[in-house]
Amino acid sequence: MESSAKVPESANELARRHTATARTVLALLIGVVLLCVVAYLSKKFLTQRNNPSLDMAVRISILIFGLSSIALRRTRFSAMRLQDIGSLQGPVGLLATLQRTTIQVALLAGVVALIGFSGTLFTGTAFYTYAGGVVAIAVLLYAYPVRRAWEAAVRRFASSENLPDSPTKTA
Repeated sequence: MESSAKVPESANELARRHTATARTVLALLIGVVLLCVVAYLSKKFLTQRNNPSLDMAVRISILIFGLSSIALRRTRFSAMRLQDIGSLQGPVGLLATLQRTTIQVALLAGVVALIGFSGTLFTGTAFYTYAGGVVAIAVLLYAYPVRRAWEAAVRRFASSENLPDSPTKTA
């Protein structure tokens, strides 16, 4: 009886968390595009300054943050980790993990875009914003929460028989 009451509760929780996460990722995606537009429009107001050390620092930072965001998502969404979370915390804990990780990866993409934009402000070269924007958009699209994937993860890793308050047999 308890498990049938938890299924609609977890379905509502899934819908609520997925919607909030998708809106956050979309807002960051729009923010990245706006940074690229601002960089394009401000080209005539910025003076070109050559700074090779800043050039390498911005490029390496964009690369490291972009790759680390992908590594973070793959590590946090590994099957063994999600199975442990689902069995210990149930569907609500699993959904919280999915939401938290997706938002963290999306924020790292936002940091990539900001690094590129700050490189543009310091050097006057819009390329940094465009490069950071491309990497950030790629990461945001990679991190976008697909509802069917979340539903499949809840079904697979947090089934009602794995809930902590369900009766278990002891030997």
